[in-house]
Amino acid sequence: MDVDFAARIDPFRRDLLAHCYRMLGSVHDAEDLVQETMLRAWRAFARYDPARSSMRTWLYRIATNACLTALEQRSRRPLPSGLGGPDDEPDRPLVRGEEVPWLEPVPDAMVADPTDALVSLRLAFVAALQHLPARQRAVLILREVLSWPAADVATALGMTTAAVNSALQRARAHLDAAGLAEDEIVEPGDARTQVDRYVTAFRNADLAALEKLLTDDVTLEMPPFLTWFRGRDAYLRFTARGFTLRGTDWRMLPTAANGQPAVAAYTATGDGYALHSLQVFTVTAAGISHTTVFQDHAVFDKFGLAGRNPGDDVENGGGGSDLTPTLPPVGA
Repeated sequence: MDVDFAARIDPFRRDLLAHCYRMLGSVHDAEDLVQETMLRAWRAFARYDPARSSMRTWLYRIATNACLTALEQRSRRPLPSGLGGPDDEPDRPLVRGEEVPWLEPVPDAMVADPTDALVSLRLAFVAALQHLPARQRAVLILREVLSWPAADVATALGMTTAAVNSALQRARAHLDAAGLAEDEIVEPGDARTQVDRYVTAFRNADLAALEKLLTDDVTLEMPPFLTWFRGRDAYLRFTARGFTLRGTDWRMLPTAANGQPAVAAYTATGDGYALHSLQVFTVTAAGISHTTVFQDHAVFDKFGLAGRNPGDDVENGGGGSDLTPTLPPVGA
């Protein structure tokens, strides 16, 4: 791959990563498909005609078809709430599901415009996409996220315009059924403020304060566990169980995933604090409506969290981050 070609396509790399992530639900797989896209583009570059399409459109067409090919060999990536109903007894042992290829979060730093995640990259949207057939998924992303005309989508995917419109209608109906309301999601700054209050409630082990921050139908899910909970009461009971079994000596490193506020949680050890989980929050005007807790070393690596062990020296300013206690350990 020559230097001139690489220089021309590199500005699109982060956009393509976001696109492939929406299609696949995995950061690792998305990175592989971006590389596959670049290889296919290099091989076909002599046939590229700028009079017919922009470089951006051409690359997206290649990436979309590469993803469709890859999806023929891959299972969809759900969250626990996409596989069955909620558990109504937080005191029961959690059910593990390591065999499931779970949906992964994407670090804001890896995508070109994380503010776009208010709709098209947030976890709920990407999780809903995973339930669509691959071609419907591609049509929805190209039409709704990238705003391509139906005729252009038809050309890119080898479909008729009527078939594109039909696929889009079915995909929209599925998302409507999933209850994805764009106007409920608050601005990133306001969302972070709410999460800061949530963290303060945990710092004080104040369940009453926490209760005021959660919506009535708040969801808590924790891949790789199949068990998940819905409703303020179940959420608080599970949290209280964790406080009783594990205490409140935790630290938190603020971060961001899918355009949503997130925290990296560390649990106390004999010589500091060990990385435990990455927690991503959905915040609406009514409060925190969803907490997704990830315990996957591959996810930790993508967020640059593997091997960190923050102690009191970091909390007191050594690392420049505000570190405070957070959720009790999953599976407590």
